[in-house]
Amino acid sequence: MKLYDYGMAPNPRRVRIFLHEKGIEVPRETIDITRREGRTKEFLAKNPMGGIPVLELDDGTCISESVAICRYFEALHPEPPLFGATPEEIGEVDMWVRRLELNLMVPVGLVWIHGHKLTAHLLDQNPATAEFGRARTHAFYDILDKALEGRDFIACNRFTAAETVALPTLDFACQLVGVPYKDDHTNIKAWHDRMSARESAGA
Repeated sequence: MKLYDYGMAPNPRRVRIFLHEKGIEVPRETIDITRREGRTKEFLAKNPMGGIPVLELDDGTCISESVAICRYFEALHPEPPLFGATPEEIGEVDMWVRRLELNLMVPVGLVWIHGHKLTAHLLDQNPATAEFGRARTHAFYDILDKALEGRDFIACNRFTAAETVALPTLDFACQLVGVPYKDDHTNIKAWHDRMSARESAGA
């Protein structure tokens, strides 16, 4: 088994945080996306989408997409239950994972692709698309801040897969893309500080 990884990218970091919280160690191989190593013929045979992370099993089966990889490990190692332990918890975690991907990661990605100097060489950037992504991101920050009021975690009142999606995405948005939450998003700030202090945040 091998996990194809890249240290700076938020999606592989989701899996690393998840595995750390589970206490699972998996051999890793770096795929340098800045050198387009994910676009080689050999790697595209593992994931035709060219993205990372990718988990290659002992029989050569490859699983891509971060949540799918985490689901695989959840099935193998159900404790602690990071996707929920009851039908209600499973529904709540999946709801938040979906919300975070669609309403935070996607619009932050639009700002990254269409509004950042590091991606300017990849395509003809559309500043209006970047501004749309920025507005969508800030709108979701308002929703997330309200949802975190009086809560230590996003779902189930304990660490779950929702945190593994949210923390790398927030760090990516705030530290690299330039779409931070506002000072008055005090609930997000408190949550962000708590999650950043966990040992798994450094995975």
